[in-house]
Amino acid sequence: MINDFGYIEKAVANIRMVADKQEKNIQAAAALMADAIQADKLIHVYAGGGHTTLAMGEMFFRAGGLANIDPMMETALSVFNQALKYLELERTVNFGASIIRYYDIKPGDLVLIFHNIGINPATIDAAMEIKKRGGKIIAVASSYWQNEMPKDHFIRHPSGKNLFDFADVCIDDYNPVGDAVVQLPGMDTPIGPVSNVVDFTIAHLLEIECCRQCIERCIVPPVWNSANAPGGDEKNAAYLKKYKPLVKNL
Repeated sequence: MINDFGYIEKAVANIRMVADKQEKNIQAAAALMADAIQADKLIHVYAGGGHTTLAMGEMFFRAGGLANIDPMMETALSVFNQALKYLELERTVNFGASIIRYYDIKPGDLVLIFHNIGINPATIDAAMEIKKRGGKIIAVASSYWQNEMPKDHFIRHPSGKNLFDFADVCIDDYNPVGDAVVQLPGMDTPIGPVSNVVDFTIAHLLEIECCRQCIERCIVPPVWNSANAPGGDEKNAAYLKKYKPLVKNL
C-alpha cells in the first residue's frame, strides 16, 4: 500500500467534520437552492480566485449536476490565467464587484460563493455588490482562515470583513491555514492540500440535498445527464434549449 503519510485519513476526516458539523447549514443552503428551482430561477455560482474557481467549474454542466447553475466565470481570476496575474487580480479592490455587475444579479437572486480563505478583495467586493443588489449568499469558506489571519494582513480586503459577514447561510469547510496537511520527513514545507477535495464534496452534498428537498416538494429538479453516455445529448436537449439563452457560459 502506498504511504500517503496520513493524507487520505486527514482529507476524509475533514469531509466527515463537514458532514457532522455543517449538516444544518447544508440543509438550509439547499433549501434556498430548492427555492430557486421552485421559482424557476438560476443558481449563480462565484469563486473568489485561484483554485476555488475549480469548485465553481465542478458544479457547471456536470453529469449528475443541476442544469440551472450559472457560473459567474472570470478567466482572469482562475487557474487558467497566468498564476501571478490571477494572484494580483484576486487582491485587486473592486475587481470582484465588476464581475457581479456584468452578470447583473437582481434582488432575490441566489449566489453560492466559494473561497476557502474568504478574506481577499475579489471575494469581499463581490459579496458586498451582491448584498447591495439585494441578492442572497451561500458562502463556503473556512472559519480558520477568516479568524486566524491577522486583521492587518495585506491580502485582506481594506474593510477587514470576512465572507461569512455577508452570507445568509455559512458553510464552514474547515480548511486549515496553509491548506496542505502532510508534513513529510526531511521537508520544511507541508504538501497535500485538501481544500478542493472538501469543497467539491460540499458542492455535491448541496446538490444532493437540494434534489432531495425538491422531490419532497413534488418538484423534479433539472439535472444533466452525462453528454458522453448513450442518449445523453438527447436527454439534455430540453435543458439546453431552456438554459442556453439564460446562462452566459453554455
